[in-house]
Amino acid sequence: MVLGQTEPAGPPAGPLIALLVFGIALLLVLILKLKLSAFLALLLVSVVVAASSRTVNPDAVPLTQVADTIVKSMGSALGFIATIIGIGAVFGAVLEHSGGTQSLANHLVRVFGPKRASWAMLLTGFIISIPVFLDVALVILAPLLYALARDTKRPFLHFGLPLVAGMAVTHAFVPPTPGPVAVAYLLGVNLGWVILFGVLVGLPTAILCGPCLCVKLSKGVEIVLPESPEIDESEQAALPPFGFIVFLIGLPIGLILANTVIEQWYAAGLAEGLTRDQRGAELAASLASASPVVQFVTFIGHPVIALLFSTLTALYFLGTRRGVDRETLLEISTKALGPAGIIILITGAGGVFKGVLAATGITDAMEVIFRDSGISVLLLAWVFATLIRIAQGSATVAMLTAAGLMGNFVDGMSQPQLALITVAIAAGATGFSHVNDSGFWMISRYFQMSEAQTLRTWGVISTLISIIGFGIAMVFWQFVG
Repeated sequence: MVLGQTEPAGPPAGPLIALLVFGIALLLVLILKLKLSAFLALLLVSVVVAASSRTVNPDAVPLTQVADTIVKSMGSALGFIATIIGIGAVFGAVLEHSGGTQSLANHLVRVFGPKRASWAMLLTGFIISIPVFLDVALVILAPLLYALARDTKRPFLHFGLPLVAGMAVTHAFVPPTPGPVAVAYLLGVNLGWVILFGVLVGLPTAILCGPCLCVKLSKGVEIVLPESPEIDESEQAALPPFGFIVFLIGLPIGLILANTVIEQWYAAGLAEGLTRDQRGAELAASLASASPVVQFVTFIGHPVIALLFSTLTALYFLGTRRGVDRETLLEISTKALGPAGIIILITGAGGVFKGVLAATGITDAMEVIFRDSGISVLLLAWVFATLIRIAQGSATVAMLTAAGLMGNFVDGMSQPQLALITVAIAAGATGFSHVNDSGFWMISRYFQMSEAQTLRTWGVISTLISIIGFGIAMVFWQFVG
């Protein structure tokens, strides 16, 4: 889809775009130079942009309503996002504590065998990063990587790089990880569609950026590994079954996809020409009067209910049934919400920034600027996310900012189109990892690589994930756009 050419001229585009550039520049200074947290930086930039917007656009939010705009935007963004991220964090923590992550990796290594263990690590990373945060999964699996390198006499990076490649793809492309959940909410797209296209785009991307590429990039990179302890066989035997771990990870995804199929079926029978709000109201009314079976699938397949049900299942079968006392389960859940709280606040601040962009007329101005450019909306989404990612490093901030900038460009689009735009934003925010990215330093530290070695290995892989992921999304776009 190419941007339309019939909309009226809108607000004063030039001054508002200049205000946007100033706001993004201020954001970079606050994060990179002054080392302010992303949460406070996004809030401060939102306040500054909103407070100064009336100087260039008389129809922008009044100074007396800036604070109310901030509060309303934060509240509307957090209702869905906070619930999903919070429940997902507990779900991932239970899997990690039970040994489910190790069970998954160990089983895949046995199935693939020593010669193809790097492919096992790619698949492990792709699956485990859906419920478990990337940095946590890397810490858990680092001993297994050391053991593989020791036992097979192959370079450590032959296993480590495919693992992080698989984790990076699903961490960015497939909900319920925080980035795609937040972008999906801001763009108004059903999570089931994002999961579907996230997997359809992410899996071939991971394969193309997997062991074959990683082996080539690791040539000449010599690293000294720490001594790794022998794996305790009795502990390995006590790990939860591989099949049950796969079932638990797939459970919420399957329920959400089932709900999406039902909603799509009923949405196809709605009248044409309805606004998004009218269409949502009509769909809700149709589902409310549907058969009990349809209503139950819709209920259990809502992302919040699906994740809550899966988390309670994990708490019981991986916790209570395995002899974990209630106090320990409470401690696991409470600790999981600490890191999740930081991410929730950042995503909420991203929602504030999106609300300010709309209230000040900046999104309207951007539509005026790019309307006649002939640039594909999908390409525009990827470019926005990529530029912000390169400039300030945080993939989450890049995704949230790009989603806010895309506000007016996605009106009237179908759910598959919105899902592909979400994937394009995720791809742009994943690539070009360098020294201003915390993930760059995490991989450098755990893999014992220098900055130059990390750039020539992980930096290249992340960039190719971005470019290949966007390219595959563009192929799908030809069919749904």
